[in-house]
Amino acid sequence: MDGIASCPTELAGLLEVRGVGIVRLPYRPQARLALIVELDGHGAVERLPHPLQHPDLRLPVVRIDTKAASAPDKISLALDCALGRIGQVAGAFQL
Repeated sequence: MDGIASCPTELAGLLEVRGVGIVRLPYRPQARLALIVELDGHGAVERLPHPLQHPDLRLPVVRIDTKAASAPDKISLALDCALGRIGQVAGAFQL
């Protein structure tokens, strides 16, 4: 696996927004993967998680509680950590 994501041409730039409809947005034809997010709707997310890495892609993995109002912010912060924009003292990115 090369760690590059893309989508079918027919769907490129389209986003379904619940309650709004399907909208067209600017897009990139390919993107380098930097993080895997496992969405957990049961609230069983560790407070200070041990670092996890996907065995095939060699990317960091984080688990996020989908019911938490802060879920989008946590994903954004995790991506910043995975890309090295923000440092971390302890948790998911301390290998």
